[in-house]
Amino acid sequence: MSSPAAAVLVSNGVVSPRAPPSAASFLEATSGAYTTACGSLLWWPRHLRRLAESAALLARSHPHRLGLPRPRSLDSLFSETPVHALVNPSVRLAIHEMRSRLPVIKEDNLALAALIRGGDSVSRDGLDVFVHVGMYAPPVFGDLGAKVAVAGMGRDAAAAKYASWARMRKSMEKMRPPGVTELLLTMMGITFLKALSQTSLLSAKRVLGTHQFTSIMLSSTRAVNEEEHKSKEPFAVQTLANKFEVQTAPISDGILPGIIRQIVIEVCHDIGIPVREISPSWSKHELWQEAFVTSSLRLIQHVESVQVPLLWEDVQSKTWSDVSWAVKQFQGPGCITTQIQTEILKRARSEEYDINNLL
Repeated sequence: MSSPAAAVLVSNGVVSPRAPPSAASFLEATSGAYTTACGSLLWWPRHLRRLAESAALLARSHPHRLGLPRPRSLDSLFSETPVHALVNPSVRLAIHEMRSRLPVIKEDNLALAALIRGGDSVSRDGLDVFVHVGMYAPPVFGDLGAKVAVAGMGRDAAAAKYASWARMRKSMEKMRPPGVTELLLTMMGITFLKALSQTSLLSAKRVLGTHQFTSIMLSSTRAVNEEEHKSKEPFAVQTLANKFEVQTAPISDGILPGIIRQIVIEVCHDIGIPVREISPSWSKHELWQEAFVTSSLRLIQHVESVQVPLLWEDVQSKTWSDVSWAVKQFQGPGCITTQIQTEILKRARSEEYDINNLL
C-alpha cells in the first residue's frame, strides 16, 4: 500500500518520529478494531460508526482482539466521548503531516487506516488511537480484474473489523494459486463440506469475501426455465429487472458488513437493479454473468475468475498445488458492474470530506 518513507503514523495524537511500516505490516503487528478509507474520507461517518461498533463488539465478546485483558462495555465511553472525538483529531494531524511532506499529493492517492485498541493507564479514555496514512495508487476501473480463489473457512467475530485477522490470513497463503489476487472463505461447516465433497455443489456453495478490504458480489441470471437460460440475446440489451439480479451473502452468514457493499445495495435499489442477499451457490455458477469485489479504497473491481477446490477434505492442510480446481471465467467488467460503478462515483463526488472541518 505504501513505502515506509512515504507514510505517517499518529499515536494518541502524536506523530511518530520513526518511519512507520506499511499499513499492512502495521495492522499485522497491532491488535484492535480498525477501518480503512481513502484520503478524501468518502463516507467517513459510516467508517466511524463501524469502527465504534467493531470496538464495542470485540470489547464485549472477544476482548483479546481489542487488546483488553477481560470483557468490558464501551457503551458509556462512546456516549460520553463519541468515536469521532477520539479519532478525528489524529486523522486531521496525520493528513496534514502527509501534506506537509508531499504538498502536491491528491487525497485519492492517500490510504488511511484508523485503529482503536485497549490502552494503558495514560491513554485517553483507556483506549489507544492510531492513524496510519500512506501513499496509494487507486486502480483504473476496467484495467485489471481480480482473480479470486476459495481458500479457507470463516472467522470468529465476523461482524467486527479487527487487525489480528491480517495475521490469521497468512495461514491461508499456502492455498493461494499463482496469479490469484483475492482469497475467499466458505462459511459451510467441515462436516457438511465433507458430505458434499463428491457432489456437484463442491465445497464452495457459500462463498464470502475474506480480504480485509473486500466483499464479493455476483450478477446472476434469474432464469426460470431452460429456454431462458439458453437465450443467445446479448447481455447488454437484456432487461435487467426481469432477468438479472446482484447477489451478495447476507450479514447473518458471518461476513463483515462492508461499507461499499452497503453503498452498492443502496445504489442498486435506487436505480432499479434487483439485489438479493443470499450466499452465492457454486451449483449455479453457470448462471453467473459477472462478478466484482468491493473495498473502501478500490470501490469496485471486476472479477476475472473465481476458482474453487474440487474436493474440500483436508484442504486446509494442503497447498494450492495439491488441490484440483474448478474455474469460472468472466469477460471483463459487465454492464451491471459498470453501471453500479458509475453511480457510486456520482455519489462519491458529493461525499468527500474537508479534513479542515473535522472536529
